[in-house]
Amino acid sequence: MTPPWLIPAFVLVIGYLLGSIPFGLLLTRFTGAGDLRKIGSGNIGATNVLRTGRKGLAAATLLLDLAKGAAAVLIGAALVDGGGPVAGAMAFIGHCYPVWLRFAGGKGVATMMGVITALYWPAGIIFALVWLGALFGTKWSSVGGMSAAVSAPVAMWCFGRLDLVPVALALALIVLWRHRENIARLAKGVEPKVGASKARATEERATEERATEE
Repeated sequence: MTPPWLIPAFVLVIGYLLGSIPFGLLLTRFTGAGDLRKIGSGNIGATNVLRTGRKGLAAATLLLDLAKGAAAVLIGAALVDGGGPVAGAMAFIGHCYPVWLRFAGGKGVATMMGVITALYWPAGIIFALVWLGALFGTKWSSVGGMSAAVSAPVAMWCFGRLDLVPVALALALIVLWRHRENIARLAKGVEPKVGASKARATEERATEERATEE
């Protein structure tokens, strides 16, 4: 007889493991683009992959990070009634805090978009539109990501999906927390914009570190 806790526990574990796959780091390493953690912001997400000058790798990272969030939701929903939100949240946690990288992961925006889209696709469309609008409007990836994350619980509430508001709100708060350094740089006017060269991004990062030390 299968213990009643076994499948729910499996959903939690598979969600986390899916989310913890560091696609950005793997793609840049396997293609000879270098160690992503030593480039630009040191983040393992698509925006930092873009700073390597490899637009194709950045696009692939974005899509794969999005896909793992969506896959976790679908697998969780298929295995356990109501397991989609939990598995999606665990994938998001896995991306932000992967055990393989000593819990130093990405900001979680792309993975959150995958989770939100799989849970309720109209909210996913709002997420994408807000992300792109804020990104191209300001040229700051962090502003685009944070704006999109905040839009998710608002969209769920507006669409009447009150059951999904708590998980969307929790993920949005974590995204904001993961962007706390970006918020500080924005306040100081030293946040790099999308399109900055690898050398420029590294220089801006060093400037911010010096300012922090002072």
